[in-house]
Amino acid sequence: MSYSVIDIANKVIANTDINQGETISNLKLQKMLYYLQGFFIAAYDKKLFNEPIEAWQYGPVVREAYLHFKVFGHGAIILEEQEEILNLPADEEDFFCEVMKEYGQFSAIKLMNMTHEELPWKKTFYENPQGEISYELLKEYFKTQIDY
Repeated sequence: MSYSVIDIANKVIANTDINQGETISNLKLQKMLYYLQGFFIAAYDKKLFNEPIEAWQYGPVVREAYLHFKVFGHGAIILEEQEEILNLPADEEDFFCEVMKEYGQFSAIKLMNMTHEELPWKKTFYENPQGEISYELLKEYFKTQIDY
């Protein structure tokens, strides 16, 4: 089952440790969504969320999530207190946390630079700026990044 990208984005934001001084901008959120989707496809052969990822100038972007959180500009995204956070099945939750731990430690700019070096964004952006990064391209690339 795939989820709403807004539900996954809220989960990413909720898993950012504000008490430790960490915040998440829309730029960083977009890169985290890309890594979560890519690794999820590689591991489970299905999408974590249905909305497409596009190859924009500053890296991969899920347009729906970008527009939803655009109101925060370049600043930290803050969730409403009553926002309900999605609970994933245990194996998916563990996987989500693993990707968050591995990639959440990097700044938005570092993540952007990383995505600019990776095949899914590079191939799509240079062939069709703002084009959709395909499922197959994500699967092919991220399968090479997983340690089984």
